[in-house]
Amino acid sequence: MTDDPSRRTIIKSGGVLAGAALLTGLPGGPVAQAAAPRAGGSSPVVDLPAGRLRGGVEGGLAVFKGVPYAAPPVGALRWRPAQPHPGWQGTRDAIAFGPSAPQPYREGGDPVLGNHGAPPFNEDCLTLNVWTPAADGAKRPVMVWIHGGGFISGSGSLPNYSGETFARNGDLVVVTVNYRLGPLGYLYFGEDGAGGNFWLTDQLAALRWVRDNIAAFGGDPDQITLAGQSGGALSVAALAGARPAGRPLFKRAILQSPPLGLQIPTRAESLQRSATFLGVLGVRNVAEARAVPWPQLIAATFEMFQRTGRWGYWSTPFLPVLDEVTLERSPADLLLSGPGADIDVLIGWTREEANFAFALNPTYTASTKEQVLARVRDTFGGRAAEAYTAYEEARPGARPVDVLMDLIGDDLFRMPAIALAERRAARGRPVWAYQFDLPTPAHNGQLGAAHCLELPFAFDNFDKWTQAPFLAGLAPRVRDGLASTMHASWISFIRTGDPNRGPMPNWPRYERNSRTTMRLDSVTAAVDDLAGYWRRLHHPTGSR
Repeated sequence: MTDDPSRRTIIKSGGVLAGAALLTGLPGGPVAQAAAPRAGGSSPVVDLPAGRLRGGVEGGLAVFKGVPYAAPPVGALRWRPAQPHPGWQGTRDAIAFGPSAPQPYREGGDPVLGNHGAPPFNEDCLTLNVWTPAADGAKRPVMVWIHGGGFISGSGSLPNYSGETFARNGDLVVVTVNYRLGPLGYLYFGEDGAGGNFWLTDQLAALRWVRDNIAAFGGDPDQITLAGQSGGALSVAALAGARPAGRPLFKRAILQSPPLGLQIPTRAESLQRSATFLGVLGVRNVAEARAVPWPQLIAATFEMFQRTGRWGYWSTPFLPVLDEVTLERSPADLLLSGPGADIDVLIGWTREEANFAFALNPTYTASTKEQVLARVRDTFGGRAAEAYTAYEEARPGARPVDVLMDLIGDDLFRMPAIALAERRAARGRPVWAYQFDLPTPAHNGQLGAAHCLELPFAFDNFDKWTQAPFLAGLAPRVRDGLASTMHASWISFIRTGDPNRGPMPNWPRYERNSRTTMRLDSVTAAVDDLAGYWRRLHHPTGSR
């Protein structure tokens, strides 16, 4: 087999050279015409059913931080579905972010992403943040961002996910959300036949809040795009199945690196995992666990990594549950039928997703071919030797760990995303696909185009990522050009349901006869059937 172009950085004619991008020509007029907050920059105030809010002005935008969208999930409400917030009297200041959800934290962070969440942490964390050009009646399109983080980390209050660039450059209203993580959000106890997925009930409550309140911030409740990355992208798919009374909760979806290859546990499997956690915690039941301070719950997470991890798999100690109450089917299936079928979808992945978790881990870099072959058998069975050779030949000089990382990335991200695009295209449903190919030179190039690398490009806000080690060494001209191209395209999709605006080359929908995928690199170009060889390798029957 020849060298695989979808796994290498190739400069190809016919694309757009990163560096030539300008955020102009977007629907609604040039960027500079976005409205400024009222009253010459005085503190913006909005009246909501829950009470009056006073925000602040930052960079010409009206910003409202730490806005509660549900009751604090503490005491008897720990491990209960999100409940309505009771509201407040008088005027509530919304000028400071609320606490992030409790999560593991290490000063200085990790050598790839750095910190993905920082104190203060608190169980009372169900707040959201709003950026808007003006709290007026303009009915702007709305972007709601759901952060990822392996179901255990992250925050809508991180500077990385500031809504500033999207609000200003796209004349959009942007909302970021904090929701329960780790043991507080993902344990399942099945009490009295109740559901689980408390994280999902939080996000659903936030979306309902946006639908009911966003008009007061200058947003259009009928033009909501729900966007997320990694675990946040899985959340977007899960929320597509919501069947609210009245109008749908969102119209468009952006799924960046959704881990659709995860096997979502059943109720029985989740009960067993929760029992393991209670054992680690040293309590007998959920009633006793409700009395345990949250720092002890987070401390027990580290032991859960040991108890639940498997060699050759991305470790996820806490997972959603198919509880048949809040989540009845695989999240990917929810974008194929029911209310999710009519949602416009933009979906993509990075070329070396799994390098994020494995490339710098000495346990894995020392992997042998025999070890990796055993993992390949989990995916390919009796075709493992053929598959190993295919992955090895696709990356000249590949070590066993390179084969392993490419396989994990395909299993967890790329192949399931392509399968979703295939199934939506077969039903005539709109979907656009991309692959992010630009590698980072950080850590001597070992990370490639790793998981999360596309985030600062989509937000076009590298100044907010100065503490992220994996961005070191990127050439500013290439970096900034690709960022402005992606950012403009994301804005266009949010505004119109079509990413074809600004400097992006023509980006056709993913169709079964062409399978066009936009390759985002130093030269950005649309490529037909970019992952065709790998799709046929993974699915030798039924794929052409």
